Amino acid sequence: MNEILLYGADWCPDCRRAKAYLKENNIAYTFIDVDLDKEATAKVEAINNGKRIIPTVIIKDKSYTNPDNVELASVLGINDVGRVQLYGADWCPDCRRAKSFLRDNGINFEFIDVDQFDWATQKVEEINNGKRIIPTILINGLPYTNPDNVQLTDLLSINIEKEHKIYDTIIIGGGAAGLTTSIYAQRDRFDTLILEKSTIGGNAFLTEKIENYPGFQSISGPKLMEKMEEQAKTYGAVIKTGEEVVDIEKQDGLFSVKTKSTTFLGKTIVLSTGSTYRKLGIPNEDELIGSGIHFCATCDGAFYRDKDIIVVGGGNSALEEGIFLAGFCKSVKIVNRSKNFSASETYVEKLETIDNISTYMNKTSLEFVSDENQLFKGLKVKDNDTKEESILEADGVFIFIGLLPNTKSFKGIVKLDDNGFIQTTGLAQTSVDGIFAAGDCREGAIAQVAAATGEGVLASYGIRNYLK
Repeated sequence: MNEILLYGADWCPDCRRAKAYLKENNIAYTFIDVDLDKEATAKVEAINNGKRIIPTVIIKDKSYTNPDNVELASVLGINDVGRVQLYGADWCPDCRRAKSFLRDNGINFEFIDVDQFDWATQKVEEINNGKRIIPTILINGLPYTNPDNVQLTDLLSINIEKEHKIYDTIIIGGGAAGLTTSIYAQRDRFDTLILEKSTIGGNAFLTEKIENYPGFQSISGPKLMEKMEEQAKTYGAVIKTGEEVVDIEKQDGLFSVKTKSTTFLGKTIVLSTGSTYRKLGIPNEDELIGSGIHFCATCDGAFYRDKDIIVVGGGNSALEEGIFLAGFCKSVKIVNRSKNFSASETYVEKLETIDNISTYMNKTSLEFVSDENQLFKGLKVKDNDTKEESILEADGVFIFIGLLPNTKSFKGIVKLDDNGFIQTTGLAQTSVDGIFAAGDCREGAIAQVAAATGEGVLASYGIRNYLK
């Protein structure tokens, strides 16, 4: 459990101060008197290189030597409005978004890594009815599952002033296309603002390994996106995460971009919102999402270490993520509705070298099966030739069957094709002068990082022509 140990003595002024501060903020702790416990004295000396310094406080297996109240507040998430505890993981995009928002607004929070502590994972499951959903944030003991920045603003009484600056371009979406657009626009001395609903990096950030980006024989998605983000900031781009755009209006030659929390003004707009994972649309899917059903191996794969999982799909993403999961899962069953994979031969050949991957070809997914406790049990499939039905049992499933454009907010603002992709002409120009589109949300786009960066360059040239 998340037990706080305070090594000290009754006569110690700083020990009394620390105890009073914890008590004042209703934080439970165990006091260990070094005067009465020789092992405790030895423990303190071991921590402090032979010195008997008290108080010494242990929080989540980490020691703090005579922390003042400011340090205790920072580590334990103590604020004027109450205590904030964030259960999450470093690889989780929404955890990164929430942590960034709290830091930017001066909110102390205690970060509890579910990968590091089994009790933390159990706590998250307990709060979310068996589902492993992060971030789960406790504010004064009350849990909130993946609250967005607007909710956090309200819950923590954060005062956010409306911004009146006029940007040369506002880029909606912080993936490879959006970041590249900002890099080129800033080099042209145009002030850019990136508004990102979740976290910077888009789908590329969720990719464990990228082996087809020029200049890198192999690089992790997070690392590549971090380099792009750093470059954009170096050139002067302003980046705001957790900002979900709900409307765009053009008035007097300026675009007003309204988010859930505020409004921004820009001379041009770039839509680079990317895409999200397509669902199978079969029974029990929605009920089990987050509790056995997942769409991102990098995000949720760690929950299935040494367990059996299923991957649905036959394209590059399915095989790439299946190979990644095989690195730490007990077994991986890949289910493909066709007789042959549509993935590149490189991935298909690699499958044959991995012992704990098995393939189930020409199978249609019928429904997800749960056990008596309504927890994920497996996937019912049908052989397309024999029509025979069977259940593949596993601890979880990852679905990779294509992408849907994130363009619902732009319906009625710019022209979309029948599948919801943004239609463009020339230098990434949409149906509205001054609004451009780049990346996976654009009609005809190729869902590759290298292609997205190229589209970002194209959009930046469209901005340049429009503004000049």
